[in-house]
Amino acid sequence: MWNPEFLREGHAVEDTLRPDRLIASVTTAEGEKAIRAVYAGIIDAGVPIFVTDSQTAELAKGAANTFLGLKISYINAVADMCEAAGGDIAQIVDILDIDPRTGASGMRPGIGYGGGCFPKDVRAFTASAQQLGADRTAAPLRAAEVINENRTDVALGLITRALGERPIKGSRVTVWGAAFKPGTNDVRESPALALSLQQTGAIVTVHDPQAVSTAMVRNPELDYTGDVPASLGGANLVVLATDWPEYRQADAQALVRHPANPLLVDCRTTLDPEPWRSAGWTVHQLGRPGK
Repeated sequence: MWNPEFLREGHAVEDTLRPDRLIASVTTAEGEKAIRAVYAGIIDAGVPIFVTDSQTAELAKGAANTFLGLKISYINAVADMCEAAGGDIAQIVDILDIDPRTGASGMRPGIGYGGGCFPKDVRAFTASAQQLGADRTAAPLRAAEVINENRTDVALGLITRALGERPIKGSRVTVWGAAFKPGTNDVRESPALALSLQQTGAIVTVHDPQAVSTAMVRNPELDYTGDVPASLGGANLVVLATDWPEYRQADAQALVRHPANPLLVDCRTTLDPEPWRSAGWTVHQLGRPGK
């Protein structure tokens, strides 16, 4: 018997007690009876359980994370088209969300997915498709990987344009976020840290509500702080790299006096830019026209 999990980092208890589905790969009637007993309360609450064979359970686990990776990569590719054409990716996401066949869940443009699950699951599912001879399936999966791998380069292009004539080398850059996503201190394959490391020659200070200690272990060459106003001291540029609620809820007016230049590049398209612009910040977002 195998019971694959679908736990999200930062939501593990909630996802254990109130999952959206259960999958049970069983080979005997006794196995099915046992797993139904374990999850009796959850099943009685209306959570669907899928009893299946091991091949289907294995593919379902990989397909779920891979599909989310495809959605993230797809909306990032559309954000690049918006960047080129002058469109607004935020409005496009809202338009897609109206259609129940598409939906905006999991489609926030940014600098890509990271962590311990999505990267390895997409790679593994792609490799499985190739091993099974399903090359036509492998092609779009590999395309999603390439889009995700290039997101930090896209963000660096936006940062370079935002800085204008000022070179990144020698600039004081504040990076808000080290974790690969909010709600965790996990920095494995974090695009936020990849973005920091690629800013060759910049003087980088990193802030994160939870992941400073883990980030310091992996990237001790960067400077870190646990204080948002202190992170901005003398900064020529602020890069929002992880969409923590602390940044969305920050007081733009109170913070504007701390950096040398109140220039903010929101690489997660998570802020409402208008309050920040009204407070004196210049705000750039991936896939959205600047003002």
